[in-house]
Amino acid sequence: MANRVTMTICGQDYTLVADESAAYMQKVGALVDAKMTELMEGAHFSRSDAAVLAAINLADELFKQQEGSENLRRQLKTYLDEATAAKNEASDLKRQLFKAQQKGQQR
Repeated sequence: MANRVTMTICGQDYTLVADESAAYMQKVGALVDAKMTELMEGAHFSRSDAAVLAAINLADELFKQQEGSENLRRQLKTYLDEATAAKNEASDLKRQLFKAQQKGQQR
């Protein structure tokens, strides 16, 4: 079910409709508002310039987070592969030990 939320971003009201919760949408809107307000106050950009720069900054953050997530996935896969190899080696060693014990008992 779609939620409708009205929020103020840089002094202008916007109504958003999305499947996400109202609290989540407010959080997203607050982030955009904070980024734009920071740009408008710090360097005195217009609202439209601040919106574009905020979008660029947020896209940059997104791409860096995605890259970080991908690096973590690769690292996790490496750890899982190493754990599987260690488990297989442990199983092989157990079999070898069992065979050696069997030979020792037969003598």
